[in-house]
Order: sequence, then C-alpha cells, then structure tokens
Amino acid sequence: MVRIATAMIMLMAMAGVAEAKLHTETLEYKHGDVVLEGYLAYDDTITGKRPGVLIVHEWKGLGSYEKSRAEQLAKIGYVAFALDMYGKGIRPKTNEEASAQATNFYKDIPLMRARANAGLQAMRLQPHVDTTRIAAIGYCFGGKTVLELARSGAEIAGVVSFHGGLSTPNPDDAKNIRCKVLVCHGGADPHVPPDQVNAFEDEMTNAKVDWQLDVYGGAVRSFTNPESGNDASSGAAYSESADKRSWQAMRLFFNEIFK
Repeated sequence: MVRIATAMIMLMAMAGVAEAKLHTETLEYKHGDVVLEGYLAYDDTITGKRPGVLIVHEWKGLGSYEKSRAEQLAKIGYVAFALDMYGKGIRPKTNEEASAQATNFYKDIPLMRARANAGLQAMRLQPHVDTTRIAAIGYCFGGKTVLELARSGAEIAGVVSFHGGLSTPNPDDAKNIRCKVLVCHGGADPHVPPDQVNAFEDEMTNAKVDWQLDVYGGAVRSFTNPESGNDASSGAAYSESADKRSWQAMRLFFNEIFK
C-alpha cells in the first residue's frame, strides 16, 4: 500500500509539471503618443529573474511567427517579448502594405532606433526579467532593426540578426555599440549583396565590436520562416538546415553572453 501511495504521489507530481503552461499575454505600451501591442511569454514554473530576449518582427508586423519564436524561447527558460514596431492594429496583409510600413523606418533610422528602444524599455519593466542580461533578436526587417538598436548604444548584452539588412547610413555609429553582435546571413540573399557584407565587416572591425558573421550557403532571405515557401529563386524561402543551424548558433551565443 505504501508503494502504491508513493507511486500515486509521484504520478500526481509529474502530472502537475506536465500541466504547467507558459504564461503568454498581449502587452500594451507606448512610444510617445503611439500605442503599441507586443507579446510576452515566459514559463511561470521558473522562479526568480531570468534573461530577457527582445524579438523584432519581419516587415509584415508582429504575427504568429514571432509569437511562436517567443514561446520557443520561453520554453527554454527566457522571458521573451516580441515588440511592435508599427502600432496597435497595424498588421500589413500584403507585401505592398508591408513595404510602405517598413519604408517609414528605413528612411528614418532615428525613429527605428527609438521605436526599438521603446520595446526594450517595456521589457525592462517586466518583473521576471534580469535587466543585466537582455539580448535582442530580429528577422529580416527586424534583423536590421536590432543592429540599429545596437548602434544606438542600447545597454544590452547582445543582438542577433537573422537574414536582416546590414547597411546603415552612418557606419561611424558602430562606435556606440556596447554589446556583442551575431549575424546569421543567407549566403545567396539577393537583398544583401557581397559589397554590403564587406562594408558591414569593415564597420564592425573599425569600431572594435565583438562580432560574428555566420553565412549559410544557398540560403536566401527569410530562411528561418516556414511560411516563406521553398522557392529560393524568388529571393525569399525557408531553409530547414539554415534555420536549425542559426537557432543553435543563437543558443551558443546566449550561453556566452548570459553566463
């Protein structure tokens, strides 16, 4: 009977762990008068503060893809916050709409940096976040954005750009970078030609930034997103191998900067 009772207690304990769910919520915050709507995720079975990871979306705005990444990160122990660059309710449906929204920021880098910093501040206010251990990651449009966040002098531990643009209007701003940088780049990305890659390398080197560039042969834009299809000739397509390798590179990077 004692063995049976002990076994039942163990099964109940295991069931309790299995039933534990991630805490997710839509989080409203502001940049000036603009209302923004991000997505927060963390494992509420973990006690105490933990590293935070800020996520910046692709050009179609915060959607299911970025939310799934936030949940992935939460499951491995981070507080993840997917910010909103465009504003509450602004979620482009077409490439034309997305281009119009993204162009507002490509043409106004100070706005891009400020809007990203607003998301960073919203993350810092979350009680479970260890504010001394924060990183930012971004995809495509978001990849460029996290690099600009670093160039703004944000006090974070590191940034990871996945298939993002590497150019910037003022390369000298790299001297403001206080964090480590990892770029995961598709070697066949038609939107980031070799001269842009070379200029980025020179920019980082001249500013004495601690940087890494991982290049995935044959990968094009959006190689981490299964929703981008499999037609590489279009310039944007999913690559399972590049997706897995870049995710692993990010995790190793986090192990280093959050030690």
